[in-house]
Amino acid sequence: MEATDYGFLSIVPIIITLGIAVWTQNVIIGLFTGVFAGVILLNGFNPIMTLSLLVSDYFVPQMLSPGNSGILVLMCFIGGFVALVERSGGAVAFATKMTNIITSRFKAQIAAWMTGIMIFFSDLGTPLIVGPIYRPITDTLKISRVKLAWIVDTTASPVAVLVPFIGWGVYSMGLIEAQYLEIGRTESAFDAYVSAIPFQFYSIFAILMVPLVAFSGYEFGPMARAEQKAQADEALKDDSGLEVSDTVSHPNAKAIFVWLPLLVMVGVLFYLLVPLGFPLNSVPSLAFRGALSSAYFFSAMTLILLMMKYGVKNFKESMTIYFAGVSRMTSVLIILVLAWSLSTIGQNLGTPQYIISLAEGNFAPFLVPVTAFLFGAVMSFATGSSWGTYAIMMPLIIAVAHALGAPMHVSIGAVLSGGMFGDHCSPISDTTILSASGAGCSQFDHVRTQIPYELFNGSICVMSYILAGLTQSNLVFIPGMVLLAIGLYMLNKMAGIKIHNYQT
Repeated sequence: MEATDYGFLSIVPIIITLGIAVWTQNVIIGLFTGVFAGVILLNGFNPIMTLSLLVSDYFVPQMLSPGNSGILVLMCFIGGFVALVERSGGAVAFATKMTNIITSRFKAQIAAWMTGIMIFFSDLGTPLIVGPIYRPITDTLKISRVKLAWIVDTTASPVAVLVPFIGWGVYSMGLIEAQYLEIGRTESAFDAYVSAIPFQFYSIFAILMVPLVAFSGYEFGPMARAEQKAQADEALKDDSGLEVSDTVSHPNAKAIFVWLPLLVMVGVLFYLLVPLGFPLNSVPSLAFRGALSSAYFFSAMTLILLMMKYGVKNFKESMTIYFAGVSRMTSVLIILVLAWSLSTIGQNLGTPQYIISLAEGNFAPFLVPVTAFLFGAVMSFATGSSWGTYAIMMPLIIAVAHALGAPMHVSIGAVLSGGMFGDHCSPISDTTILSASGAGCSQFDHVRTQIPYELFNGSICVMSYILAGLTQSNLVFIPGMVLLAIGLYMLNKMAGIKIHNYQT
């Protein structure tokens, strides 16, 4: 039977994956069930044989593929390095230095924002570092804890997804490359990801909103009421804040623990990639991953030597932390293998062709990006997982964009932004929970006060994706930012409440 003969059945694994992921709030269970169902459709109902075929024909080949195995290995190096940075106390020492010049509410918000951006290498570490460090300062300056939670949440995942050489970028490039091979597109996954960065409107606008709101001094919605209570010493507080300073700080830790390993990383990358033509020319994917793996390894070794020199951790303790970080990447690696397997099963069933046949003649290509953004947002909100959303949505949207002639880079950026939008609003997202914990407020209060800001951002994104779909210009984010600023100004005038941000 030809792949295209499956018709509606070809999308059943996707439907099952989405349904189970939302119902269980676990993307791994959803993906596994969807892949299992796909193998049954291809080979008939025999559960015992199905599991055997699942391993032999899908899981193992995906892991043994040179491109895929390179990504899996690189993710392990990244996990080890990030764990070392988080547990070295260097990020806390780095953040503490930022607190010495804070004398007003405005400076406190900007300092927390800048610190979150600088700790770009760990989206989950940012809330647990920035939140506890700035919480005493924001309490003293009468900034509500939900406002701090919004700032640290905004500088966690939205910043990380814009950096191509950390876990977010490497993970997404793996999904892009697998689908590019299926459609025969020769562009490297790295080039595609970098080209899609200007179209990650949600992350760009979210990061921009923090200084805009801080500078204007206006708040709206539940956040405005929370700030008024903070001014009256009635801030929204509770005891759910997670005190993490004892686990991520050390009296001997130095700011050099952050900047020197990152400097080593950049140095190693350029040493290995410049002879290959980087950054002017495209670098083969395997060479890029090999260089990144080497860069993360030498950065980790540099940090271990620094911790030993300053008496923070000995070699044995450092290696224990490193391998614990590697182990922490297990769920990510499982998601990747399952996502690749689901994509392959979709190709065998003719899923992209069936979806394309439904869209052809009935769907304008310029609407593909905005549709990807909205669908990604809904799925990510329901599951609380942007990475799970990328795993399911990226192959489908790339296939549809390729077939309909929709702007590819805009569509990729829309998937990344949609997943981020939903994740940012979701009460079950890990970064939402950690941001509330780090700032010392309840998860419910954080979500309730943050959502109006994110919905405003999302509405600007919808308009921006329609414009980008029509023009395909990578400068659309500029009028988008202008629209964001004008819209925020108008909203503040109509419904905002002025909060004095410059008093000491």
